[in-house]
Amino acid sequence: MEKRLIQDLERLSERISEERLRREERIYEAIGRIKERYPRVARYYEISYHKEKAELSWVAREDKKLVAEKLDGSYLLKTDGSDLGAEEAWHIYSLLTRGERAFRSMKSPLAERPIFHQLKERVRAHIFLCVLAYHLLVAIEKTLQDRAVHSSWATVREMLKTHQVVAVVLPTANGRILKIRCATRPSPHKLELYAKLNIDCEPIKPRKTWLKPLSD
Repeated sequence: MEKRLIQDLERLSERISEERLRREERIYEAIGRIKERYPRVARYYEISYHKEKAELSWVAREDKKLVAEKLDGSYLLKTDGSDLGAEEAWHIYSLLTRGERAFRSMKSPLAERPIFHQLKERVRAHIFLCVLAYHLLVAIEKTLQDRAVHSSWATVREMLKTHQVVAVVLPTANGRILKIRCATRPSPHKLELYAKLNIDCEPIKPRKTWLKPLSD
């Protein structure tokens, strides 16, 4: 994650130096998005934008990194199953944690609860759809893990949420209005995920629609 943080900062610095990104508020928004993308490592870096020089800089907070490294420790599992080996005990523990995470996922991100339905059939349908959604969630994680990407669903969703479909409305000199509906350009990390999942990186093709001018 630290390596990716530095790569994103280098790309942003290049955009600024080549004047492809000039507006100060846009630059700070880009810095904020990078910090949101890598919250666990961004805290160990001081990221600054120098308006006079039009330059982006970042410095590692070595004191905080040193404290974090000292706090890193070992993980201990204790069990009364004397017939379990270390690998089997870890596997069982992983299954338990995944089961607990599954219920948490269905309660919050998949919106299983609260259930506002009153009819029994609708309640069952609601839960059934949540379980189907969870199966899809696990399928995405499993596909990524098989391709050496060990990111959780929460991380994947956080990374992809900025890839959106937008509508641009452009008035013309003759009074007509051009409406363009297209997807934003995905970042290299998003393209990597789409490639791993064998998904088209362009959710929709650009669509142009000419609208009649509004009558006075």
